[in-house]
Amino acid sequence: MDKVDYKKQFKSLYLPQKQPAMIAVPPMSFAMLDGNGDPNGEAFAEAVTALYSFSYAVKMSYKSKMIPDGYYDYTVFPLEGVWDLVDTAKTSADKSNYAYTVMIRQPDFLTAELAARFITEVKKKKPNAWLDQIRLEELEEGICCQMLHLGSYDDELASFAQMEAFCSDHGYRRSDKTHREIYLSDPRRTETDKLKTVLRFKVKADQYG
Repeated sequence: MDKVDYKKQFKSLYLPQKQPAMIAVPPMSFAMLDGNGDPNGEAFAEAVTALYSFSYAVKMSYKSKMIPDGYYDYTVFPLEGVWDLVDTAKTSADKSNYAYTVMIRQPDFLTAELAARFITEVKKKKPNAWLDQIRLEELEEGICCQMLHLGSYDDELASFAQMEAFCSDHGYRRSDKTHREIYLSDPRRTETDKLKTVLRFKVKADQYG
């Protein structure tokens, strides 16, 4: 089997256009962590590190003595985050009020039993308090609106406004206030104005449109 590269096999999910569009998102399995607070803080960074450590352990398991059944070569998927507010009475300007679930999509061969094994292995090599909180879960978002946002994370509101206008024009509206971000760029190595982020939120038909 050829190497699975999300940029090629799942282009519609991870490389959308710079204009809003509707997409049906299929069920996918993720390694996930829940948290809250400023994403610029140490806790968020440690959670992300734990997810990557786990994901690369799965990826490199073909070098282990116990290669997972059904293993195939693949590119590790990008980091994703679903964002909400702890206190909905506050605005999104207060980053300490953020609630988030960060995640990385996992290959089809990864089972809950294998996930527990890899968590144990990673804890021995790269101790991280977040590792014990990782869970493997399948998500199905269904019909969503998404677009590629270029630039600072702080400028995403303009893109969301564009997406909501697009939904209204096509007979849809957001089904809740949460949204997903898929990080295609490493902010530590990418100039702010060149950051690429997929923005996505779930929608439903607007019965009053």
